Amino acid sequence: MNEPTQRPGTPGPDAAKSQFGGLLRPLAWIDGAIARFEAVVLSLGVIVMAAVSVANVIGRFVIGESLFFVEELNRFLVVLITFVGLGYAARMGRHIRMSAIYDALPDMARKVLMIVICLVTAAAMFVLAWYAYGYVVSVYESGRIAPSLRIPVYLTFVWVPIGFVITGIQYLLTAVANLSRPDVYISASVVDTYDETETKV
Repeated sequence: MNEPTQRPGTPGPDAAKSQFGGLLRPLAWIDGAIARFEAVVLSLGVIVMAAVSVANVIGRFVIGESLFFVEELNRFLVVLITFVGLGYAARMGRHIRMSAIYDALPDMARKVLMIVICLVTAAAMFVLAWYAYGYVVSVYESGRIAPSLRIPVYLTFVWVPIGFVITGIQYLLTAVANLSRPDVYISASVVDTYDETETKV
């Protein structure tokens, strides 16, 4: 029985070719810098959220008092993790895709369609980033302060345009990867491929 040993969206044998070289080497530096930024921000966000939530439960059941700032801080961290996580999902090729027609196309048609999808999605991300930036500016000008944390509210939303920009850059890098390499890429480092082997049952 033939079973696919690899699904689209997982790093394939050509994943080592994912780094940009030659004239495109600066793109590899940009991709690496964004990857490190995402790793630090997402790790800290999840760790802080978990630590604060555990401390809040302990405080409620041990001393009978909740931490007054937990709700606001967790709302802030949810926004941070969600929108920075957009870029991470795009980097790993983990966004939900409606791929019934795409999967039925030959390799060249899939490559062309993937380039179009990436360019259109990148444009949409940058447009959303622009509108999100405008909203952050309006919140900043309003001077609103979070009641518990006593920090400016715009700091809660500043991650929205940042996340959209990072995601847009990831889709641009994916388009460049498809234009500059022979395989079909669903992200700058993930090859869209099936490897089939025969397995005796």
